[in-house]
Amino acid sequence: MCESDDPDTAWYSHWCPSCSCFLLDTYSDIHIVHCGLIFLLSFVLKRYRNLEACVTPLPEVSSSDDVAGGAIEKWPERAYAVPPRIRSGLTPGITAERFVEDNKLWKERVAHYKRIISPLPTGRYRNIMDMNAYLGGFAAAMLNYPVWVMNVVPINSNHDTLGVIYERGLIGTYQDWCEAFSTYPRTYDLIHASGLFTLYQNRCDITYILLEMDRILRPEGTVIFRDTVELLVKIQSITDGMRWKSQIMDHESGPFNPEKILVAVKTYWTGEATQKQL
Repeated sequence: MCESDDPDTAWYSHWCPSCSCFLLDTYSDIHIVHCGLIFLLSFVLKRYRNLEACVTPLPEVSSSDDVAGGAIEKWPERAYAVPPRIRSGLTPGITAERFVEDNKLWKERVAHYKRIISPLPTGRYRNIMDMNAYLGGFAAAMLNYPVWVMNVVPINSNHDTLGVIYERGLIGTYQDWCEAFSTYPRTYDLIHASGLFTLYQNRCDITYILLEMDRILRPEGTVIFRDTVELLVKIQSITDGMRWKSQIMDHESGPFNPEKILVAVKTYWTGEATQKQL
């Protein structure tokens, strides 16, 4: 067996009878191992934090109806009601008042999206992703439309809000956007990215994030970016090279807000035939 002395790595090793393994070369997270006459690949999985208990104990409650930390409303009221973990103060930095304000904010923003993207309520976009979901306000504001939304909480987000999203009756996951997202190509019709590139601009090259968005977005799918104008100009210069069509627009509150909106559409195109193919 091949083992690592680094406690922050876990090796998937391959056992080979009557032979010894030794490392030949290393490329990023892939190690090439030689076992006699057999060459094997050993992948190194890196973790970002110490492992923690994966099962959260249920809180002490007086009724079986309160096992979530408090009673949960019936659907669809559940999507807009203050989640029990916020009411009980289990989400640091998030109050009930802040949650209500966030709901109101995203209802206004989605109403604005409807004005600038006319096909939004028509059913053209069914599979949607929110790359920086926060409290899930965008997804909740989309409930009146025939869509489903995958809410993503970045691992380096200032607030761990995935539990809030679940208590709202929504779906979601964690993700490091410096890495690939586990899904098939062309899965999503619309992608929403609010403040995502401010969060990641100093973590990795944003080109890689945009290329991953291109992979999971279907041709003629739409992306809504919300960020500073400086970042949106940089994003637009990259997406132009990806043959996306895009336009920077003012914030819904007016032109004096430093945050802007970039709406981009992934075009459908095919490469030109070469002389050999002709």
